Amino acid sequence: MSATTNSFFSPEDIIVLRGALDKWCLEKRIDIKSTEAQFAATAAIGLFQSGYNTSERLLAALREHKGL
Repeated sequence: MSATTNSFFSPEDIIVLRGALDKWCLEKRIDIKSTEAQFAATAAIGLFQSGYNTSERLLAALREHKGL
């Protein structure tokens, strides 16, 4: 199930989101509990909802995101 605005995320969606965020934080050497990681999580949700719905695509989009 792909998430849309104001909808629930499936367990599979959460796995994709968390996997990409974990890898991004590891690459950036950022604690997952940090404010910067929280901003990245918000960006990841928006990107996911825009169609970056695999861990690989989402991670690539996070790497290219201007605000992170």
